Amino acid sequence: MRSVPGRVEFIALLAMLFATIAFSIDAMLPALPEIGAELTPEAVNRAQLVVTSFVFGMGIGTFFTGPLSDVFGRKPVLLGGSALYIVASICAAYAETLELLLAARLLQGLGAAGPRVVALAIVRDLYSGREMARIMSFVMMVFTLFPALAPSIGAVIIAATGWRGIFWAFVAFSSIASIWLMVRLSETHPPENRRPFRLTTFRAALAELFGQRVVVISIGVQALIFAMLFSMISTVQQIYDISFGRAETFPLWFGGVAILAASGSVLNAALVMRLGMRFLITAMLSVQVALAGITLALFAFGLSGTPGFALFLLWQLSVFFQMGLTVGNINAIAMEPVGHIAGLAASVIGAVATVAGVLIAVPNGLMFDGTPVPLAAGIFIEAILALLLMRWLVRAEAAEAG
Repeated sequence: MRSVPGRVEFIALLAMLFATIAFSIDAMLPALPEIGAELTPEAVNRAQLVVTSFVFGMGIGTFFTGPLSDVFGRKPVLLGGSALYIVASICAAYAETLELLLAARLLQGLGAAGPRVVALAIVRDLYSGREMARIMSFVMMVFTLFPALAPSIGAVIIAATGWRGIFWAFVAFSSIASIWLMVRLSETHPPENRRPFRLTTFRAALAELFGQRVVVISIGVQALIFAMLFSMISTVQQIYDISFGRAETFPLWFGGVAILAASGSVLNAALVMRLGMRFLITAMLSVQVALAGITLALFAFGLSGTPGFALFLLWQLSVFFQMGLTVGNINAIAMEPVGHIAGLAASVIGAVATVAGVLIAVPNGLMFDGTPVPLAAGIFIEAILALLLMRWLVRAEAAEAG
């Protein structure tokens, strides 16, 4: 009989599953110049699609993994997603054109949807409300710390084997996480709680989910928060390189920012039980509106050089930092009314928010003109919209309570 891990090991395992996603994104960033030069030299800006294609595939896969885990259990679906991820990583390692690489990355994202969504459903199986938000804060802390290492790991691999070697590192990482899961985690969604997949049941569950105004608004807030993150990640390497001439030290700066940003999850874990999820999200979005607005104005008026780089570092830190005080909380808010359909809810909420976030972020990233101005303008608008939606959410909950 398999043992059930304690809370510390449980958090560590979930963090590694989530870290698969961070590793798959951030370790690729130092490789983008080489990929662009080798596979799309006529339009090197397209290389950033290697990042967003993965996230887009993950968003699509998120639609299916939750409902499948409700039918077949959490572990089989999670392990199946990991297997697809590993196969896609091997295909990406041998891709000879950008189109084939993007297709492999999309499939890799589909596989990563298993760890992303099912891990969230597992947390919901065991916890709810603010306690769920607290657990997710610790998981997100590791999720935000791992990017501190990922670009440096990617840079070392590139130096030793070229950019294709990164995909073999993905294979090894996912294999270790899968074995750990198989050996140590018991199924959290037993057969007696599973529901057979029926189209009528699926439609009824979707209708119930989207009939909850709080859930719908929460998805909108999460989509805009993701759009800010994806916009930053897809463009950040080019800004370091082209705008500030710091390509060689990019992994170090990126890692330092990621380490500092991880404190957002620690702070959230300490404050969420006292101040509440809604207050923290609203406060962080208000700060982001101010910082993005200041950044946009200063770069639009020509700020550059060392002062410009210092400002960009501070602003990049704020975008990453806010993830620790927003994503876990907004997920917990969205999941509160739908715990009885946790798998489906986690899938739909994550899928819609991720796909919408990518669709907003891609044009923002492709507008890069050699300066941070397009990025700052996009995130400024996204932060304003997210803050307005969050205030609407609070009013909607108050109206329903009344």
